[in-house]
Amino acid sequence: MNTKYSDLINQTYYFPQEEFTLNKDNLKFHNIDLMKLVEEYGTPLKFTYLPQISNNINKAKNWFRKSMEKNKYEAKYYYCYCTKSSHFEFIMNEAFKNNIHVETSSAFDINIVENLMANGKINKSTYVICNGFKRDQYIENIARLINNGHKNTIPIIDNYEELDLLQAEINGKFKIGIRIAAEEEPKFEFYTSRLGIGYKNIVSFYKKQIQDNDKLELKMLHFFINTGINDTAYYWNELVKCIKVYIALKKECPTLDGLNIGGGFPIKNSLAFEYDYQYMIDEIINQIKIACDEAEVDVPNIFTEFGSFTVGESGGAIYQILYQKQQNDREKWNMIDSSFITTLPDTWAINKRFIMLAINRWNETYERVLLGGLTCDSDDYYNSEQNMNAIYLPKYNKEKPLYIGFFNTGAYQETIGGYGGLHHCLIPQPKHILINRDENGIIATEVFSEQQTADDVLKILGYDKK
Repeated sequence: MNTKYSDLINQTYYFPQEEFTLNKDNLKFHNIDLMKLVEEYGTPLKFTYLPQISNNINKAKNWFRKSMEKNKYEAKYYYCYCTKSSHFEFIMNEAFKNNIHVETSSAFDINIVENLMANGKINKSTYVICNGFKRDQYIENIARLINNGHKNTIPIIDNYEELDLLQAEINGKFKIGIRIAAEEEPKFEFYTSRLGIGYKNIVSFYKKQIQDNDKLELKMLHFFINTGINDTAYYWNELVKCIKVYIALKKECPTLDGLNIGGGFPIKNSLAFEYDYQYMIDEIINQIKIACDEAEVDVPNIFTEFGSFTVGESGGAIYQILYQKQQNDREKWNMIDSSFITTLPDTWAINKRFIMLAINRWNETYERVLLGGLTCDSDDYYNSEQNMNAIYLPKYNKEKPLYIGFFNTGAYQETIGGYGGLHHCLIPQPKHILINRDENGIIATEVFSEQQTADDVLKILGYDKK
C-alpha cells in the first residue's frame, strides 16, 4: 500500500517538475536544497529567487517574438513591469537587467523611477506608462519627469479632468494614452471598471479635447482586464471590442500607434497548473492583425504590463510546524510558527491558494490536516489546496520537526502585509533572504531583512518616545 507523502504527490501530479525535485526525502526548489536554507537561517523564512524574474521576462519576450514572426506582424513589442506587484529595489534591479519598461500606479512610483534613472537602471528610451487615478502629487511628479526631459513618459488618461491638470503642470508638448473602461465579468458586483473612459465615449473625447490641441500627442490606447489574460469568452469579447475602438480611433488619429493589452498572465498556483502562453499570444496577435488588415490601418505596437507574472514565481515562504492540536474526531490543526495574515495576506483576504509542499520527510506516511497561524484570529488559517480540497502532509511527530513551503508568493504579499510595519497580534515579520546565482551558476544567499524584534515594533507604536 502506497502511504508515503512522496507516493501521494507522485500519484496526484506529474512529479518532479521543472522547479521542484527531491534530494532523498527533502524538497529542492530550482535545485536549491531548502532544508539547508532552514538549517542556516531558521524559520519562519521568506525568500526571493532572483533569477526567476529574468527567466519569466525573457520567456514572454520570446513568445511575443515568435508570434509576431509567425503572423508577419510588422510592429514592436514592449514588456513593461507593473511596479505595484513589488516595489523593492532588488526586484527592480533584476527586472531592469532585461531591457524592459515600467508602468506606475501612484505618486511615489515616480520617485522610484527617478531613482532608477539616477542609478543607470533605466534611461530616457525607457517608456514610463503612468496609470491610475491622478491627483495633485501624482500629477506634479509626472510633470517633473516630463519637464526634466523624459519624453517617453506617457500618462494614461483615466478621466476627463486629468487632461487639464496635466497641461497646467507640463511645459510644451507631451504624449498621452487613453484607458478604456472595460466591462467586468458577469460575476462582479458592478458592470464597468471604475478606471478609464467608456468604449462609446473615447472617439468623441478625442475629437473634443485632443484632436485640435497642439500640446497633446495621443500615442496609446490602454486596455485592461482585471481578471487577466485568459482563454474565456469574456476575455475574447472584450478584446474584440477594444480592437474596434483602436481602429476607429486610429482612423481619426494618425499619431496613435500603441495598444496596451494590460491585464497579466496567470502564474503557477498548483502542481496541476496548465496554461498555454504561446497559444494565447498567438491568438491575441492574430486577432489584432486580422482586424487591422481588414480595416486597412497599421497594426499597433504592443505593450504589456506584467506584474505577478514577472515576480510571483520568484517568491516563497517556509514555516515549521510547531504543534498539532486534535480539536475533534476529524480535525487536526498543524500550527505554524508565523501567521498567514502577516506573511501571506492573500490567503486570508481573497482566499488565494499558492503551491504548498512539505520541505522534508517525504518518505514518511501522511495525514489530512488544517494549517493554523499564531494569531488569535479565527480567520488565520489555510485549509485546502486549490485542486485537492484538502491538505495532506507527513504525519506530525514531535521528535522530528516538519517544515512546509509556500511557493510563487512573490507578488503583493509584502506590501499588502505592510512590510516593516505592524501586524495582527504583533506577530513579527519573518527574516527575508535573497537567492541569486553567479556567472558560473553557483548559488549565493544574503539576508535582506532580519526578523522584526520587539524593539522594532515598540518603536513604531511610540513606546520609545521620551
